[in-house]
Amino acid sequence: QVQLVESGGGLVQPGGSLRLSCVASGFSFSSYAMSWYRQGPQKKRELVASISRAGGSTNYADSVKGRFTISRDNAENTVYLQMNSLKPEDTAVYYCYASNYQQYWGQGTQVTVSS
Repeated sequence: QVQLVESGGGLVQPGGSLRLSCVASGFSFSSYAMSWYRQGPQKKRELVASISRAGGSTNYADSVKGRFTISRDNAENTVYLQMNSLKPEDTAVYYCYASNYQQYWGQGTQVTVSS
């Protein structure tokens, strides 16, 4: 069956870094654009970053530009989100999302930025 399994979340101090991973299975990973979304406390889910099928095109929310980097390894069916210079407002559950003619969500991983 289709699975998107995120990992790498945790508690980090402001200014710190985390790297999220999302391992996909059960579908043709390289045929899907991949994205990371997040949902903070009392907030709507928002798009953080997206990457095209081959990885040649990326897009970022203005709030994370210059701090976050999305990448993918189609041989490993994995998409990453490198998060640097983390701020308390980055605290959220981060979700992996696959989109083509079907859409799939991961279960989410908690990121907490706090001193």
